[in-house]
Formats: sequence, C-alpha cells, structure tokens
Amino acid sequence: MEQINPLTDRLFENVGKVILGKRDALQKTILALLVQGHVLIEDVPGVGKTMLARSIARSIGCSFKRIQFTPDMLPSDVTGVSVFNQRDREFEFREGPIFAQIVLVDEINRATPKTQSALLEAMEERQVTVDGKTYKMPKPFLVMATQNPIEYEGTFPLPEAQLDRFVLRIRLGYVSKEEEINILSAQQFKHPLEGLGQVLSHEELVQLQEVVKDIYVDRSIKEYIISIVDATRNHPDVYLGASPRGSLALYKTSQALAALLGRDYVIPDDIKLLTEPTLAHRLIISPAARMKNIDAEEVIAEILDSIPVPGTRVRA
Repeated sequence: MEQINPLTDRLFENVGKVILGKRDALQKTILALLVQGHVLIEDVPGVGKTMLARSIARSIGCSFKRIQFTPDMLPSDVTGVSVFNQRDREFEFREGPIFAQIVLVDEINRATPKTQSALLEAMEERQVTVDGKTYKMPKPFLVMATQNPIEYEGTFPLPEAQLDRFVLRIRLGYVSKEEEINILSAQQFKHPLEGLGQVLSHEELVQLQEVVKDIYVDRSIKEYIISIVDATRNHPDVYLGASPRGSLALYKTSQALAALLGRDYVIPDDIKLLTEPTLAHRLIISPAARMKNIDAEEVIAEILDSIPVPGTRVRA
C-alpha cells in the first residue's frame, strides 16, 4: 500500500485545486478510474461536473472530449463515420468524439434511445463497430455522463441496460458558504484549471489499477456482497433488482476503496459505504412503492440494516 497512497494523494491534491469541498465525489470518481469503470453524475447545472472531468483528464495527461447530447444527434455523431476518399478511392474511418481517454457525455438523457445505445459497446467492450469494422478505444477509457434530475421535459430516461454500464452514480451537490467564497476568490483573475498540470503518468495509473486487483477479499465479504445484491432481487418494493454486474461493481470498488485507505484487505464498512452509489441506480422500484414515495436509497438502507454484518476471521 506504500506505493498507492503517494500517487493518489497527488491526484487528490491536484484536482482539489479546482473542485473545492467535494472530496467524497472526487474519491468515488477516482475509485471508478482505478477499476476502469464509468461514472454517472446526476446533479443540477453549475456544480462542477464538467470541471471534474477536465481536471481528472489534465491530472493524468489524458485526452479529453465533451459530447453535448441533443435530441437531433445521430449515433454516427458519437462513434464516427466512414467517408469515401476520392484520392485513394477507398473508404476511411473518421473517429467520433467517443475516441478519447476521458469522455464527458453532457445531458445524456437528452439524446434519443438510438443515440444513447451508441455508447453501450464502447462502455462495456471498449470498442466501437462501424460498417462491420471494429475499432479499439484508447486506454485508459472513462465515460463520465451527466444528467439533470430535476428537468424532465424533452428527455429520454436511460434504459436499464445503459444504467447498468455505470459502475457508480455520484452527486456533487452545492458547496458550503465558506467554500463558495473560496471559489469566488480562486477565480478572481483566472480559472484554476488553466494552471493545472499532470501529476500522474499513464504507467503509474496502470500500476495503481494492478495494485487494486491484488486487494484481499475474504469469502465472508463476498457472501455479504451477494446477500445484499440478492436482497434487492427479492425485496417487495423492487420490480427489478441489481444484476451480477452490480455485484462486480461493488466488489471491485470496495477493493479500490480499501487501497485508497491504506489497507490490503476489504472490510464490511467498505461494502456498506459503496452499496448505495454502486447499486441504487440499477434498481427499478415497483409502481406501488413509487406511489408511496419510496426510492432506491431507502430500499438500500433497509437492506443494509437487515443483513447481518460478517464477523472478523483470521486470514490464512
């Protein structure tokens, strides 16, 4: 663990120059980066969603592209298109904005389901197929999608298959009064992002991702994860529970969190802390429960209270 903390501390400190007072959201974004997952940011405009993505990209020296989803967008506007080159007398592929290491998909629920589906293959298989040819995505590859939870007019709710691709859902929220004063002072002459440099190389990031995979997870912790996920599938207020992809998301992010906190093993508190951000967006609440204003967060909290926490055991 001695090798991971100095590197992640540098990343926290660097991005913290731009994103003030949001350490929890920043931590979850870094967890997704360490497990090579994608992040759904659900929040109102103006709280720093774009700045978070750009700051992460600059800090690790990655290419960054932003896609503004609108109802008139086509899948080819995202993935790219084959164009006939008259000089060479053959078709050549022109990459779309999805071909970047850090991709910010702004207001993902404003595009039609057909355009939203253009992201599915890229997010899961790390590749894009156009005209029968497959093109690999760059490494690392992280999609950060945003959506406004308040405004529903002219939007297309994400289908379950799309939501299931996101390893975490986070919310930034408003900052405190003191932190907002600090933001005003920090941006008086120029934006802090302009002076942000790279603090982590691609090689170091790959090293961190490999370290996370070696974090020990006891069988009792694995059974605890499965018990939680299985409870979402059998809860009376849930129409559709979390998938095995949700189990994997909770498993991998708990390993990353343990590493960030300086441990080489996962404890139940790691699972409890990450259950809501990894599973809540995967649940479909039944119509009867929605009429009672029951949401996924309440269901997760009830499940965590009802399932016994595994005891400690000597590691062999």
